[in-house]
Amino acid sequence: MTSISFFELGVEDADKGRAFYGAMFGWEFETGPAMQGFGIKTGGVPGGMHPNDKGVWPYVFFQVEDLDAALERVQELGGEVQEGFDDDKPENVAKFGRFKFCKDDQGSPFGLHEPPKP
Repeated sequence: MTSISFFELGVEDADKGRAFYGAMFGWEFETGPAMQGFGIKTGGVPGGMHPNDKGVWPYVFFQVEDLDAALERVQELGGEVQEGFDDDKPENVAKFGRFKFCKDDQGSPFGLHEPPKP
């Protein structure tokens, strides 16, 4: 069984986003990777917020044990693996795991997340 591993909010201005969502939900924020955006502590599913992405909807990442196998399965089922969201720097993979954006067979976006290995 799979669970939601992580969510990501894209906003134009991350500081304004932090003020809005912090006031709305009482979330706590910490500076994100590469000193851009924020990690979000919700008390439940962890999240992130990145800047320079006005008007997008939240991204939901589903946890998988083997990202490569899951990406193959997406394509077998008629979905699409999106290019351009790879961060394979060893220090980032060790800390955050591996992520990939996909679309289902109807074009709806979602993400896959392989957590870091212990």
